Amino acid sequence: MAAIGTTGKRAALVLGLGWLVLIFLLSGIVLWVELFGHAESAPQIITAAIEKLATPAKTAAAEKPAPAPPLPQVFETPAGGIVPADLSPSEKSALAALPPPQPAIAVQEAVAAPPVALPPLTGGPNVANPALLEKTPDGFIPRISDTGLMPMRAYAGAVAGGNRPRIAIVVGGLGMSARATEAAINNLPREVTLAFVPYAVDVQRWVALARQKGHEVLLQVPMEPYDFPDSDPGQYTLRSSVGEEGNTKRLSWSLSRMTGYVGVTNLLGGRFLSESGSVEPMLTYLMRRGLLFFDNGTTNHSVAKDVGGRLGAPVVGASQAIDSIQASMEIDHRLADLEAEARAKGSAAGYGSSYPVTMERVLLWSRGLAGRGFVLAPVSAIVAPEKK
Repeated sequence: MAAIGTTGKRAALVLGLGWLVLIFLLSGIVLWVELFGHAESAPQIITAAIEKLATPAKTAAAEKPAPAPPLPQVFETPAGGIVPADLSPSEKSALAALPPPQPAIAVQEAVAAPPVALPPLTGGPNVANPALLEKTPDGFIPRISDTGLMPMRAYAGAVAGGNRPRIAIVVGGLGMSARATEAAINNLPREVTLAFVPYAVDVQRWVALARQKGHEVLLQVPMEPYDFPDSDPGQYTLRSSVGEEGNTKRLSWSLSRMTGYVGVTNLLGGRFLSESGSVEPMLTYLMRRGLLFFDNGTTNHSVAKDVGGRLGAPVVGASQAIDSIQASMEIDHRLADLEAEARAKGSAAGYGSSYPVTMERVLLWSRGLAGRGFVLAPVSAIVAPEKK
């Protein structure tokens, strides 16, 4: 009986191993067919099994469509360029307090700007002398009259004070901000010279108002700074790389934006004014049109005074910008320095921007100037005599 039981166990083991080998072989055949597609070489039953296994998978794949690609998320960014969901409550409050964004000014608008309308040609201190105007495609630009009258003399502001030391103050950057421009015209002493930027649309109207108040006027021409193009004063900027002809065209455009001014001063210009090859043609052109040049002292290494002295061009140089530090005490110190310079040399000039603190300190300082032995004068009153 024990022998019979042992034999049965061995037979069951052999049978199990046989089935295992058979299943293993069948699996190999299925794999072979799946990989190489030779179903015709397999037994009929294996082919049927393969089809039976493959059919449900294909059917499921056909019934289940492929997932659609995710749609891109589109946010409508509000003014300020920040999605509100990304902001903390404090940041939302700060954003709400910002002024609305200003629309960008298209470059084409500046290119297509029409010639500036001239002020009345008769009567009043804002008169534009037709004998001092030359018509160009850009508009009217200054010239020396047939009798030799120069704009820098015809449009010069009044000066008094005899032989007392003279101090000239120029306030620039005007025409772009209506509030600052109006404050400068109405509140500063008439002896303060005002400089206007040519890009302002209504610059001629401001110039006429300034001259009615008795102010002498300069045109503030944009010039290439050291950090150009990070600081870019506009498409009509005089640049050292443009050449004489290109700069003359740009300068002519600026000269045509208004009339009634005695000369030109710089808007930025650190790089341009440091190169004699750029400065000399500009000063020659201005001199031939009867205009002075005021170097406002905001740039280092300017050669304008040296080149002007060699050419005999009427050039005035500011010893410093009085408001490079916008603090009352600092501005007062700079004005005191101008007094010391004027006492030593007979005259001095300073430049400031149209900041409220600058105009406040200049106004208070000017009230006691005569009592200290000085006279406040327009910039044309301290220019060196031009070469004959």
